[in-house]
Amino acid sequence: MPKPEADALFEISWEVCNKVGGIYTVISSKAPQMIKHYKNYFLIGPYFPRMAIREFYPEAPPDNIKRVIDIIKDGGITVFYGRWLIKGRPVAILIDFTKLYEKKNEIKGQLWEEYRIDSLYAGTDFDEPVVWSTAVGRLIEELAFVFKGNVVAHFHEWLSGAGILYLKKRKSRIRTVFTTHATVLGRSFAAGNIDLYYHEDNKCILELLDIEKEAYKFGVAAKHQLEKKCTQLCDVFTTVSEITGLEATHILKREPDLLVPNGLDHSVLPNKEEIPIRHRLFKEKIREFVMPYFFPYYSFELEDTLFFFLSGRYEFRNKGIDITIKALSILNEKLKESESQKTIVVFFFVPNNIKTIKMSLLESKALFEDIKDKVDDSLGDIRIKMIYSIANQKMPSESTLFDEDFLLELKKDALSFKKNGEPMLCTHDLVSDDSDAILNCFRENKLLNKKMDRVKVIHYPCYLSGSDGLLDLDYYSTLWGCHLGIFPSYYEPWGYTPLECAGYGVPSITTDLAGLGRFLIKCKRNEEGIFVIKREKVSEEEVVKELAERLFTFANLSKEERINYKLRAINLIILFSWEKLVENYIEAHNRAIAKGKS
Repeated sequence: MPKPEADALFEISWEVCNKVGGIYTVISSKAPQMIKHYKNYFLIGPYFPRMAIREFYPEAPPDNIKRVIDIIKDGGITVFYGRWLIKGRPVAILIDFTKLYEKKNEIKGQLWEEYRIDSLYAGTDFDEPVVWSTAVGRLIEELAFVFKGNVVAHFHEWLSGAGILYLKKRKSRIRTVFTTHATVLGRSFAAGNIDLYYHEDNKCILELLDIEKEAYKFGVAAKHQLEKKCTQLCDVFTTVSEITGLEATHILKREPDLLVPNGLDHSVLPNKEEIPIRHRLFKEKIREFVMPYFFPYYSFELEDTLFFFLSGRYEFRNKGIDITIKALSILNEKLKESESQKTIVVFFFVPNNIKTIKMSLLESKALFEDIKDKVDDSLGDIRIKMIYSIANQKMPSESTLFDEDFLLELKKDALSFKKNGEPMLCTHDLVSDDSDAILNCFRENKLLNKKMDRVKVIHYPCYLSGSDGLLDLDYYSTLWGCHLGIFPSYYEPWGYTPLECAGYGVPSITTDLAGLGRFLIKCKRNEEGIFVIKREKVSEEEVVKELAERLFTFANLSKEERINYKLRAINLIILFSWEKLVENYIEAHNRAIAKGKS
């Protein structure tokens, strides 16, 4: 482990105390290790009252920092000092840029004059981060005078990039590190069905495109130009994976100085003894959701049912949702042809614009809960009758255990529970059911939840909160109760979801186009609970076929074999401990300092 040479470190991200995406997980899970290695470690993010009330605890700043806060307040920058309410409670400095926002056109004008960043037609999604990160640059410029010795500022993504440009323009002594987790244009290309990884004459297609023209075409010119300028001017440039590094080399015209792979905080993960207990508990909760979802129409054997899931942003192609549905269609036919008794229920946890929970599902759930309550209320009497019957040398029978009124009520409930037709494909009414890509793809691939189908699908388009009125489990509890995660991404700079699955003892599938997948292939650990399928340089048909085969193989594993893969997945986590991976960040900071001395 290299020794940190920075006397003060500022880590800047739009996602400090502001959960938007995966970078929040990166920074918050890494923070406890950063505190161990850096005496003066400060996280800087934006101040949004609605988020801060849950994430941030204000404190009185030290006198030397308070003086800086007072100085920049005159420039329209309001600073809040305190603690981020995560493990380790690191110091967080949040900037309210509301007053400074009035000068957004002036700030954007300077970016054009100094760096030719064309933001004339950029929207608030560009303007707000740029104004905020300019304020960050001003704050750090002043804070640098508080600390003697080496000062490093580590900026994440283009959203914080104006801070780098501010410091470089003023020839600040602060050394800078810039990390791109996914290039702006790379994500746009993938979403726009441009095959980033197509090779012709051994050339990446990115070499054949006019990158700057494409940035305008996709409407991300300002973001791309800012990202590119930060990449070229920072002291040390890093990306999170080899695949993003290749992308950045072509799009941003600079190879990464080193990679900073993402990790997990092991101390917050369950231990091996806890995993099987929790799996059984949450699997039972999922079963209690599945019964009112399917059983009013038909039933199947829950003991022979496996729960698979896909989760993530609604990026139909990037996240491999299209590939997954096509593979499930093949799996459905293969299970039917083999006369398998297995049922596979697949959840698609992909948030979308929803109206309400489907009324028929709420009715079924209410009736199911009523049946449960009646049975629970009678369990005490049934237990006494069983004991009494056995003590009298008689085996319990229906007539001795249940009175006639109770049985009559249950028969009425059973009749009320029954419905005609077929189970729904989605838990909610959507704002645009007809144009929903997932539902349309279900129909196109004949995944219709018919009785004969061995694969059942559920589009669950809302965030798992633990109190959503359906599963009533949070994301990690739901993950814990499942048997397999499916993440065959086409565009995935890293891929936290398979890693999180492994931490909870759940096997998963990823691809060699995901940063995590490539990492595992290099370590030769790509068949040990996180299965890596090939997507690079192969056709979509081949990807679908391999994924279907993987799913079919997993569906036919014995319980003992599934447990073995659970254990192997858990054992993979040691590769991704922040205790080890934090050394890459320290190396990046040390290199920035060395560059300043050269």
